[in-house]
Amino acid sequence: QVQVYESGGGLVQAGGSLRLSCAASGVTFEIGYMAWYRQTPVNRRDLVARITREGLTNYAAFVTGRFTISGDVTKNTIFLQMNSLKVEDTAVYICAVEGHETGYEWWGQGTQVTVSS
Repeated sequence: QVQVYESGGGLVQAGGSLRLSCAASGVTFEIGYMAWYRQTPVNRRDLVARITREGLTNYAAFVTGRFTISGDVTKNTIFLQMNSLKVEDTAVYICAVEGHETGYEWWGQGTQVTVSS
């Protein structure tokens, strides 16, 4: 059974930083990519950043220049460095693991990030 674990969320002031971590266990297939999504207090779920097994990355426009995704997909581990945080970044941040062959995404429970003014 695939399980995805996130950690590192918390409460920070606007302009501050957080580093999120994600690790997946029980993976018996080739991972195409791992990614961070976020679900806002109004229940919108948006892609934040993605990293492929080759190490290629892409970002949502609203985090470009502020967030950095890194890690080793082949080791089932990624990170999200979040700098210059804004109040509107407040959300549950969810890690996803995609199976390259099937395209199926496995999701974690998320870690809460709250940015105060």
